[in-house]
Amino acid sequence: MRSRLLAAATLLLASCAQLPPQGSGVVPDVATAPRAPGFVVAANPLAVDAGMSVLRRGGSAVDAAVAVQAMLSLVEPQSSGIGGGAFMTYYDAGKRDVTVYDGREVAPAGATPDMFLDPATRQPLPFARAVLSGRATGVPGAVAMLAQAQRQHGALAWSSLFDDAERTARDGFIVSSRLARMLGGSYAELSAPDVQRYFARPGGGLVQAGDRLRNPAYAAFLSRLAMQGLAALYRGETARRIVDRVHAAPLPGSLSEADLAAYEPIARTPVCGAWRVYRVCAAPPPASGVGLIELLDLLQRTDIAKRGPNDPQAWYLFAEASRLMYADRDRYVADPAFVRVPVAGMIDPAYLDARARLISPRAGPAPVAGTPPGAPVAGPDATHEPAGTSHFIVGDGAGNVVSITTTVESIFGSGRMVDGFFLNNQMTDFSFSPRDADGRAAVNAVAPGKRPRSSMTPLVMLDRDNRFAGAIGSAGGNAILAYVAKSLVAAIDWNLPTQAALAQPNLVARGDAFQGEVTKFSPQVLAGLAARGVTVRPGQGEDSGVHAMIVRPGGRYDGGYDPRREGEVVVEVVPAPRIRSAAIRPDRVSDAREAVAVQ
Repeated sequence: MRSRLLAAATLLLASCAQLPPQGSGVVPDVATAPRAPGFVVAANPLAVDAGMSVLRRGGSAVDAAVAVQAMLSLVEPQSSGIGGGAFMTYYDAGKRDVTVYDGREVAPAGATPDMFLDPATRQPLPFARAVLSGRATGVPGAVAMLAQAQRQHGALAWSSLFDDAERTARDGFIVSSRLARMLGGSYAELSAPDVQRYFARPGGGLVQAGDRLRNPAYAAFLSRLAMQGLAALYRGETARRIVDRVHAAPLPGSLSEADLAAYEPIARTPVCGAWRVYRVCAAPPPASGVGLIELLDLLQRTDIAKRGPNDPQAWYLFAEASRLMYADRDRYVADPAFVRVPVAGMIDPAYLDARARLISPRAGPAPVAGTPPGAPVAGPDATHEPAGTSHFIVGDGAGNVVSITTTVESIFGSGRMVDGFFLNNQMTDFSFSPRDADGRAAVNAVAPGKRPRSSMTPLVMLDRDNRFAGAIGSAGGNAILAYVAKSLVAAIDWNLPTQAALAQPNLVARGDAFQGEVTKFSPQVLAGLAARGVTVRPGQGEDSGVHAMIVRPGGRYDGGYDPRREGEVVVEVVPAPRIRSAAIRPDRVSDAREAVAVQ
């Protein structure tokens, strides 16, 4: 867990004004800053190095993002990878505009609403059984999405972006303590034959921290991906192997080669809102950016900014606003191609005023979803969302920034491997129960060609002139929204340095559950919460993986990595890329099949 601010960037970073008082809402004047530095913030130093190597060669933020993802698939396979999906929020410095690239997995054409119900009992399958099944895997989208974005915003040849990951896969890397800890856990995926085979240690057991792990199959695949483009994954031998692996027992899936060949990412218009002095933009449905903006807006209607991390009332307000947001998000957010999502209604000022008035002096029963303007009739949600995800941020020398959240869903995805990478279990992000007891349809029910709802919220912050002012995102399943909002409150409202803001205790309040890092809260905060009806209990999963870069007054780039992982921040003066430019039409499907040609 290192933070490297290299000497070349010292002058840029050192001469900065004092930070404004907490809660002052003073916006940094990014216009007065020197030329933007390059930077990478990610969960593994090898991935950071791969991204910085591309930036130093004159690569763009998107070019570097491709290299980072390729490396993360190797060194952090429990969280994200080539076989998964992602959302990217992209800031174009030249246009001062934001576009979201949707690389979410898609349900196969053969998927059915009741595919996760036990045929005998008609009850939802146990998650451990569903996640290891062939039915768990949707059409992967991360690579197609990155290819689409790289075609629009790349400066280097696609074929040149995989060298570091390919070499590391071939020569091997040292197993980190975090990967070893995951392999020593009690996750259902660890019983999968592919997991046992790949991580086997000579003499028995699974690899341990300090061991060298090689992945020649992944090195060979990356070589083909570099030369063949998307055809290496979505057609041909790898596509056939994916289909064969998904069709294997138990509970074979329906994914076909036609499903893979037909996958297309989508360029979407972000959902944006005014928070404090910033414009915050995040991924729209089926991602949960609207939920994050709703939460920030609810908190903006309280006095949380005047408080601080040692005030139990601040954490109480955060918990109650979170519960209101989750009630709405869980009820209404899904794939907008299949259901009407009341995005504007969920962040409508009058609606938020009414929701904020529900925050009482003491916590009561779990709040129910409100009825925002434009809301459809929808049944309660029954989605189970594990926490296997990663977030990273890249900025290039021209000021373009990528904020990307990427995932294979659960720990090691479905536990099934092809060509050295894990397949996602993203289909289990759908509601296992398609209808409630009254027959009302869940908006996040399975349907052919549908994208499951996601809690991923890669966010970009802009100043009053639409210049880049910050980026943030996290891992953590449905807790992502709470993790990101907590970090923003701590960094902006409480004026903590970004690194200290990310290290603040996590508190996830959803329904009747108040989960968090109990041992990191002071006894006074815990007692104050208890007096308000909130008893914090330990949470589950991987915990957070928040990474952030915030531009402070004077143009200082203040980055942070989540101390709960093995992250790193590197900021360095790099060449400005010469980016190819092509017109994109947000909210239209782009042709992923022709997105990458060998260059």
